[in-house]
Amino acid sequence: MTPDQYCQEKAIQSGSSFYYSFLYLPLEKRRAITALYAFCREVDDVVDECTDASVARLKLAWWRQEVTAIFNDGNVIAGNASEPSHPVAKALVNVSRKFNLTAERLNEIIDGMEMDLNYNRYADFDTLRLYCYHVASVVGLCSAEIFGYRNPETLKYAENLGLAFQLTNIIRDVGEDARRDRVYLPQDELVRFGVTTEDILHSRETENFRRLMEFQIERAESYYAQAFAALPAEDRKNQRPGIVMAAIYQTLLKEIKEDGCHIMGQRISLTPMRKLWIAWTTWIKG
Repeated sequence: MTPDQYCQEKAIQSGSSFYYSFLYLPLEKRRAITALYAFCREVDDVVDECTDASVARLKLAWWRQEVTAIFNDGNVIAGNASEPSHPVAKALVNVSRKFNLTAERLNEIIDGMEMDLNYNRYADFDTLRLYCYHVASVVGLCSAEIFGYRNPETLKYAENLGLAFQLTNIIRDVGEDARRDRVYLPQDELVRFGVTTEDILHSRETENFRRLMEFQIERAESYYAQAFAALPAEDRKNQRPGIVMAAIYQTLLKEIKEDGCHIMGQRISLTPMRKLWIAWTTWIKG
């Protein structure tokens, strides 16, 4: 299996909305964004699958070595320890050079994964926003480089869109995260709405919880609005994959809200066919 094939399999197996958003890209850009997505999945899996935090830290440190190896600018000797060894890292060598990805940004994504080892509660939105920046906004910035842009304002769009995506993930996964003793909803906002951490951990869907989640949905929607307000018209065509993913995620938010925010005992999601339909219709609209 080639590095590109490995990345493709990783993307397909995830079933993520991210995968559907780049189905219609030209081959070279599709390979590049698939490699970036596979990198994100690999480092995220380290935290999700390692029950021992010390082992997870060692694995993330290894991934930082892989990032260093990716950016050796051709000064790699076959068999040398500095040569990338993971298929995802190998796939990213050419991608990083062609599409202006940097070691700093890939390491910032790893920084976000390390936050999951340091925090399972977030005191306020400022702290949560920093986490979202690392694990999602930076991915948005890297994606914007791959998709292509002329106006630097597009980077503001990409940053806010990444934040909106992560807030949507947090809303969707409240129940699933609680079962792993993780509460991403800001603690001060729980207090404001009269919801306790124990309510979250024990899946108590009270009226206060519904109001809290409607507030979270409203904030996510505001970041989608900020993102699209910042997207320059001349870059809209190139940035269509992000627009496609936003259409899928905004549909998901609408489903959650219309269902009464009953997300503790179930993970509300869209079917692959529905995602594909949204992706296609959004893409052809431009």
